[in-house]
Amino acid sequence: QVQLVESGGGLVQTGGSLRLSCAASGRSFSNYAVGWFRQAPGKERDFVAASRSGSTLYADAVKGRFTISRDNAKNTVYLQMSNLKPEDTAVYYCGADRGLVAYSANDPRRYQDWGQGTQVTVSS
Repeated sequence: QVQLVESGGGLVQTGGSLRLSCAASGRSFSNYAVGWFRQAPGKERDFVAASRSGSTLYADAVKGRFTISRDNAKNTVYLQMSNLKPEDTAVYYCGADRGLVAYSANDPRRYQDWGQGTQVTVSS
C-alpha cells in the first residue's frame, strides 16, 4: 500500500496557475502509474491526467492547459495547471495504480490508493 498526500490547492482567479503535488510514502512510487482526478460537489470523480511508464494521458477538458510530471527521486507527482477556468473548481485527488486490476487509465477503479484531496477554487 502507498500513502498519498496532495497539496498545492487554493483559490486563484480565472487564467491563473497552480501546481499540485502528490507525495507518496510507504514504498517507492517509481513503478506505479499515477492518476489525477477531480470531483466537484454532487458530481462523480472525473479523470484529469495520468502518468504511466513514461507516457501521459489527459482528459480533453484539460489538454494543453495541464501537465503531469513526476520526480521519482522525491517520490512525488505534480500537476501543473495553467489558464485555469471556473469549471476546474473541484477537489483534486491523486491515485496510485499498483497494477492489480485491468480498468482503463481514466477509470478511478484502476487506482487502489488515494490521497485525501486538495481543494482548487477558480474565481471568475
